[in-house]
Amino acid sequence: MDRFSSSAEARHQPGKKDRFAVVIPAYNHARAVEKVIAEALELELPVFVVDDGSTDDTRERVWGFPDIRIIAHEKNLGKGAALIAGFLEASQIADWAITMDADGQHNPLDAKILIRTARQYRKALIVGRRTGMNDPHVHWTSRFGRKFSNFWVRASSGPKISDSQSGFRIYPLPEALAWQTKSRRFEFEVEILVRAHWQGVPVVEVPVGVSYLPAGQRVSHFRPWRDFFRNAKTFTGLIVRRFFKRPAKTVPENKA
Repeated sequence: MDRFSSSAEARHQPGKKDRFAVVIPAYNHARAVEKVIAEALELELPVFVVDDGSTDDTRERVWGFPDIRIIAHEKNLGKGAALIAGFLEASQIADWAITMDADGQHNPLDAKILIRTARQYRKALIVGRRTGMNDPHVHWTSRFGRKFSNFWVRASSGPKISDSQSGFRIYPLPEALAWQTKSRRFEFEVEILVRAHWQGVPVVEVPVGVSYLPAGQRVSHFRPWRDFFRNAKTFTGLIVRRFFKRPAKTVPENKA
């Protein structure tokens, strides 16, 4: 189920493509999603929100915005599935999808930094490298998970990257839909880095800020043991296939 508001339809006439669009996957993020959407709209770009089967008030809060497109899953399908749904819709009007999390950890206006970098490369995957991960509000499992994931991305003949779990990215469209990812949940975002690299797609990191709420206020769906095993399964499959893929050229982080 999805919805176009009348004002959104007026902006997105058939045959006209916006260069960038924002895709926000949301699952039980009622506490923060309104602020994230409001700030994303300040970019003056089309905004797509994918409600991935939320059981709280997320959907009701999202529907309060008339100038966005909403894609609603009746049950939770996973972050990867939500992103793919957003890519499919955004690819109808845009060449790039800016993704950001609905928990408020990213500053949507930092997307301007990613956009500038995307324009310097031809169809690259741009990753916002979070620079505040040593903040006391950042749980140790998040820091450990990032290091664990970074190691296995490289072991899978993926790109040399320092923040493989960042959800603040820019994906080229429709290319990102053709990278043959298998995962549809949390591990999608690390798998797609490897798949893109195998296709010779530049993966470029750009430093961005991050803001974590104190424990008890932030909604996180990260489950260390569950996600560890899912990632292990994903990386095992990728490592098996690495011997059939020729490593692509690594693109250094943009320091500008």
